[in-house]
Amino acid sequence: MVRSSEFVTCEITDGAAVVRIDRPPVNALSLQVLQELRGIFTDLAALPQVLVVIITGAGEKIFVAGADIDGLKELTPETGKTVNGMYQLTFNQIADFHRPVICAVNGLALGGGAELALACDIRIAAEHSSFSWPEVNLGLIPAGGGTQRLGRQISMAKAKELIFTGRRLTAVEAESIGLINQVVPQGEALSAAKEMARLIAAKGPVAVAQAKKAMNQGLELPLQEGFALELELSAACFGTQDAKEGISAFFGKRTPEFKGV
Repeated sequence: MVRSSEFVTCEITDGAAVVRIDRPPVNALSLQVLQELRGIFTDLAALPQVLVVIITGAGEKIFVAGADIDGLKELTPETGKTVNGMYQLTFNQIADFHRPVICAVNGLALGGGAELALACDIRIAAEHSSFSWPEVNLGLIPAGGGTQRLGRQISMAKAKELIFTGRRLTAVEAESIGLINQVVPQGEALSAAKEMARLIAAKGPVAVAQAKKAMNQGLELPLQEGFALELELSAACFGTQDAKEGISAFFGKRTPEFKGV
């Protein structure tokens, strides 16, 4: 069961959990919102029927803004480190979640909102959406993983340009540099994410989880160690009932019925 929260809701349908941030007026990421996100993902991790998670924001103008600017005024190096650590803790939990996480961006993804999108595996954005990491305008730097994840997602040169200038990136440009997977008409980001989730949920759940683990962990390893990780995880798949069912269904020319074991 997923706990109820004030600013973050969760609905589960057909194997997909839709996590929605709803904190008017701009869905800013307060410490309470971060705590609620962590609580929901902790609950979802215990639900085997959840095969894919979708994160989105309420409304169609702003996906998620960053931190509350008012809350930055009193921060010191010590308290700033603690607060930013909460952002990293939350986004790392999402990035490391054992199921695929899709981000449905429906408007402006600003600062922490753009970092939240980076923590997801797949990003689908409405055509009016945009992304920016504007912290340098405040004399700060992205600290929710932005300086690390952006350069791993796109070229380091482009990542440096975006972070050094703080300029806004349109959805079309974001797709052209590989930051997002798909641009859709306004109002269709969530439905497109649900369709992507449906496609993923129909595959072998253990295999999808192992593939995510291999790619996420392998990215941080030397190539030969990555090959070894892939070998171990792929070998483990042969011992699952899902693999037996998938192979049997292939030869039987039928749709497999995966059980996630």
